[in-house]
Amino acid sequence: MKKLIPIALTTALLLTACSTGDYAATQIPTKPSPSAAAPPKATEPKACTDGKDPLASYQPPATLPKPEEPVTGYLKTIRDRKRLIAGVSADSLHLGARNPITGQIEGFDIDMVKAVATAIFGTWEGHLELRVISSPQRIPSLQNGSVDIVARNMTINCERWDQIAFSAEYYRSGQKTLVPLDAKETSVKQLSGKTICAPAGSTSLTNLIKENPAVKPITADTDTGCLVLFQQGKAYGISGDDTVLAGDAAQDPYAKVLTTERFSEEPYGLGIKKGNVDFVKFVNGVLAQMKSSGAWMDSYNAWLMPDLGKLTTPPPAVYGRTQ
Repeated sequence: MKKLIPIALTTALLLTACSTGDYAATQIPTKPSPSAAAPPKATEPKACTDGKDPLASYQPPATLPKPEEPVTGYLKTIRDRKRLIAGVSADSLHLGARNPITGQIEGFDIDMVKAVATAIFGTWEGHLELRVISSPQRIPSLQNGSVDIVARNMTINCERWDQIAFSAEYYRSGQKTLVPLDAKETSVKQLSGKTICAPAGSTSLTNLIKENPAVKPITADTDTGCLVLFQQGKAYGISGDDTVLAGDAAQDPYAKVLTTERFSEEPYGLGIKKGNVDFVKFVNGVLAQMKSSGAWMDSYNAWLMPDLGKLTTPPPAVYGRTQ
């Protein structure tokens, strides 16, 4: 999988290459190369008030049914429909973003649902429908049945378990802050009085206000919405998952991510409608296969490693949930 240089940056490079020498070419600032990514921390999110581990999902079956074998439950519903419907982002570079050349949505999150569709049908091509949803639409889309699964950098937490079900953790992100390249601040605590954008309906907004109640929060429904506000000067910075901010910074050479501060742990899970336990178990089996076969690492290296650094292992799965 080949990543594309953002269109704005491509245009700038072409203009520079075509310069006649009459004018000095605009110099695009260089950014430091990423260091090795920190492995998922041993300290996991605290237990829910009912005593359950928020990261615990349902134990997958010993073997997954093959595409030609009969199935029951919600998996049969998907099979009979002949396609898996996934709620995704189309503007989160590296996670789920539309390729401006091919028009296809691609990224790390997209690879997860491609693997699920392949396990169900033998191939994802012709059997995977990607529905673009915003952050606030993630849970309602599952609850109203308009999508089968959500792969949109969604954090697993206790409150959301009351509303939907989650797969086992498939990635561990953390919240950071993006600011102008020449900013002197090194911490979100130094941004009091500054207007900071965070996606609506996200844990990022809650964490931001908790970390520094003196910031002036504004929201957008999409990651691109926050980036546009930042580029228009309506937001001084953006606070969100490091995966998303890496994509934002890759599209704006005059932005940087504060790498010295990570003030939350954001374990990603694939969202599934509450009650579809058999389907959750199946998805967990697919994720387990991806992690053991090296497919997960291949996807990480292709999409996230260039900006977030090397990882040696995917996050471990935690099972044991019974209801």
